[in-house]
Amino acid sequence: MNASSRLPVSAPPRPRVAAVPHPPVAVSSRPRVSVWHWFFIPAAVLLAYWPSLRGTLLWDDTSHVTAPALQSLHGLFRIWFSPGATQQYYPLLHTAFWIEHRIWGNATLGYHLANLLQHALAACLVVAIVRFLKLPGAWLAGLVFALHPICVESVAWISEQKNTLSAVFCLASALIYLKFDRTRQSKWYAWASVLFVMALLTKSVTAILPFALLVILWWQRGRLNWKRDIGPLLPWTALSLAAGLFSAWVERTLIGAQGPAFSLNAIQRFLLAGRAIWFYAAKLLWPANLIFTYPHWNLDPKAPLQYLYPLGVIAILIALAMIARRGKRGPLAAAAIFIVTLIPVLGFVNVYPFLFSYVADHFQYLASLALIVPLSSTLISGVSRLGKPADTAVPVILLAILGVLTWRQSFNYRDAGTLYRATLARNPASFMAHNNLGIEQLKQPGHLKDAIGEYQSALDLKPDDAEAHNNLGNALARVPGHMPAAIKELETAIRLDPKLPQAHQNLANALARDPKRLSESFDQFRIAIQLRPDDAQLHNDFGVALLQAPGRNAEAVAQFQDAVRIQPNNAQFRINLGSVLAQNPARRPEALDQFHAALAAQPNNPDALSGLAIALAQMPGRQSEAIAEFQAALRAKPNSPEAHNNLGRALAQMPGRLPEALSEYQAALKIKPNYAQARANLDGLCAQHAQLCTTGSH
Repeated sequence: MNASSRLPVSAPPRPRVAAVPHPPVAVSSRPRVSVWHWFFIPAAVLLAYWPSLRGTLLWDDTSHVTAPALQSLHGLFRIWFSPGATQQYYPLLHTAFWIEHRIWGNATLGYHLANLLQHALAACLVVAIVRFLKLPGAWLAGLVFALHPICVESVAWISEQKNTLSAVFCLASALIYLKFDRTRQSKWYAWASVLFVMALLTKSVTAILPFALLVILWWQRGRLNWKRDIGPLLPWTALSLAAGLFSAWVERTLIGAQGPAFSLNAIQRFLLAGRAIWFYAAKLLWPANLIFTYPHWNLDPKAPLQYLYPLGVIAILIALAMIARRGKRGPLAAAAIFIVTLIPVLGFVNVYPFLFSYVADHFQYLASLALIVPLSSTLISGVSRLGKPADTAVPVILLAILGVLTWRQSFNYRDAGTLYRATLARNPASFMAHNNLGIEQLKQPGHLKDAIGEYQSALDLKPDDAEAHNNLGNALARVPGHMPAAIKELETAIRLDPKLPQAHQNLANALARDPKRLSESFDQFRIAIQLRPDDAQLHNDFGVALLQAPGRNAEAVAQFQDAVRIQPNNAQFRINLGSVLAQNPARRPEALDQFHAALAAQPNNPDALSGLAIALAQMPGRQSEAIAEFQAALRAKPNSPEAHNNLGRALAQMPGRLPEALSEYQAALKIKPNYAQARANLDGLCAQHAQLCTTGSH
């Protein structure tokens, strides 16, 4: 040995430090990354999802965008401490929605931009994690995740902000924990733990993170050490189990994932899990014919071919385990993370969407990374051996194809009608799509018949669907002469689902149209309010019905007050309350307050202006103010015969203004010739002031 190859005596060999061994790295050094590189992913996401930016609210978005009853600080308290106040108990998610509502209200563009930003941030975190693990293809993995059409359902659907936001917290937690694993600094463990709890409070599917981290550590080292690897993750595992069990309970008891539609035996759940795993992997590798709601599988234990799905999964795992024993642990690690991340939606526990389909694209939003990362790494390693231009052209072509597919898929999320029609084009047997398309058509003038047809199509596919019976009854109630059929449908809905508040509400409104059945209507309103006490519209409807019964004004006032308390910015609710209060001379000042509040919400609301004017006209010494408000109401709604008539009555009580009163009565009759009240007022005026009428134009 020559002198240059010997270690100096003063520098003995260092002892081996217990550092983390890593798998062989395909690229020995990572290129420098400019800060501008990180802006490329958000730009690509924005471009690919551009068609969905102006998308309207879909399906259950109204259950996620903060409800009026939860928009106050007390509502924020309920989001955290009243399970059931929101559709699912994800308090951090609904806190985010609460904050967003404070910023941009119900404007859907803000929510879509938030989803896009969170998805882009999650993709950037994927890049950071893959780079931290020193795997090739970090940027490709992040961009594939950012642009893959399987993610469209999660990113373009406002409700699925639970996916994008929880992914940000989950991936940030994973990145920081991996840093802790290398440095063993407690501050990184603390930050990772905080982010993990935030992920759980946003969506409980992130409970798989401790397992995923253990698999990554096993992949790196070939074995796990109890003290170093397993011990730090035991508290996380306990939190995961608690979150998972609580979410399963919420899904069953509060959301309703129980009953005959969810009664799968152990064999059927085994078949479902195996088939779903293959389905998700296939859609990820070949994202064709993506559907909002896929056909509902028939899980038949007597069909031998159905066993090929789970047995095939088992066979693949055995083969990957044998490969892992030879030192190639990556494929088994990827498969394990993929499958375990899907466990919450594989059928072992009930989730409400199983009522419509056993699979959904948004179910594999986080799980998809388990395959995207290793496949991207493998692709980059492969094309790098081909040299220029293949090492650049192949990834660019792949990303372009994915971006175009995402752009096209995003069009389906522009509005609910487009989404349900696209769903029915590929899944005509979707009773949910027929029912929901009927709801959208009912909102459009002139499409009542089309809505009824969609509801009937839904019931042809699923005769025991309570919601479709309720919707059909609500639609039939708008068709002259069909009230008996409407009531029958609503009663059927209640028989099928006694806890469906909309059916009780619609039945109550239908019964209220028959004076002989008012008492029955009141009973249905009370049941509906017990089921949904925070529904402002329900309280308002009950108040309107109570006004039809003699001597029930005080009860009506109480219902209108509840409606206003729940939704204080609703002008119509305040107008209704003010109108009833104005009938009591002692409470007219309160009525004025309600009309002023309605005008604060809608400054040119003609009903609020007219209501305010009528109340003022009934108060001594305030005729001039009443006239000014009637005139404002006419400016807001010039062709209102009622406003002309009321203004005429107010003018008739003012000295020297009878000619103006005459003109207002005449204007009312010109708009509505058979307006009996205006005719009576005009005739009365002429009877008392014949000369005025003979010299006028009457």
